Amino acid sequence: MRKILAASIMAVMPVLMAAPAAAQKYPERTVRMIVPFGAGGPADVFARIVAQHLSEETKQPFVIENRPGAGAVIGTDAVAKSTPDGYTLLVMSNTHTTNESLLPNKPYDLMRDFVPVATLNYSDLIMVVHPSVPANTVAEFVALAKKDPGKLNYASSGPGTPYHMAGELFKAMSGTDIVHIPHKASGDARNSVLSGNVQMMFDAVTTMTELAKSGKVKALGTTGVKRTPLTPDMPAVAETVSGYEATIWLGVMAPKGTPQEVITFLNGAINKVINSAAVKEAWLKQGAIPMTQTPAEFEAYLKKDIEKWAGVVKASGAKVQ
Repeated sequence: MRKILAASIMAVMPVLMAAPAAAQKYPERTVRMIVPFGAGGPADVFARIVAQHLSEETKQPFVIENRPGAGAVIGTDAVAKSTPDGYTLLVMSNTHTTNESLLPNKPYDLMRDFVPVATLNYSDLIMVVHPSVPANTVAEFVALAKKDPGKLNYASSGPGTPYHMAGELFKAMSGTDIVHIPHKASGDARNSVLSGNVQMMFDAVTTMTELAKSGKVKALGTTGVKRTPLTPDMPAVAETVSGYEATIWLGVMAPKGTPQEVITFLNGAINKVINSAAVKEAWLKQGAIPMTQTPAEFEAYLKKDIEKWAGVVKASGAKVQ
């Protein structure tokens, strides 16, 4: 009997040891990082920097593959259906957490079909108004909006975009009635504010700061929980509207079923890369701050963000056609 038991244990041992052994060798070949957004955008630019440094760190190629379309659904679904071995990863953003409530009929569920790997960075937006608006602070703008409900408006690059959600969150938390004016692209929305056709918008700090310096817009506040290092003298909107936060952030996820050892390895490698002096310096010039989290912390962050934007989507009635 003992001989049979011993033989059974010896037969099972290779199977039990196979997964950890395989994970310890990871990566052994090219790793694809799918960016479900167009080439040249922030997600693509930042992901390429990470991929380059991961390639150097692991001595294996990490390559970026852009698969835009359907509000990030096409590329994301491709990763969800890929083999969960760590060789196909998703570069995702807060667009994905908003999509959980905006697009209930999409072919995947973020928390069901993926596992969190690591966060990459976050970028503040900046709240700006046309110079003709008689408000020089967030408090003055809120007072103006409350004085004439529905008279002021704000621009965005379309329903469900971070700029739209930032505006709707501001309305909800400040108790103001401001009309949303959607545009087809952020450049169009920006031009509407520059021309004075629309009074306010939330936009990228790096873009609008220079326009504010030239007097083409007035900058009222940034959208992080605290002031950004890029404009340390500029107050955060949260200093007036307590608890307000509407940043653009990026992270990496893997298909459900990816070995835990691979997730742990990737988290450590990514955190090392994004906290390197070279990456920090490159990103700061573009308005991005490294964001370091463990997979468990990232999971909690995702759940909280999904819940947060679900409330905003419901309150605003936002829909994507």
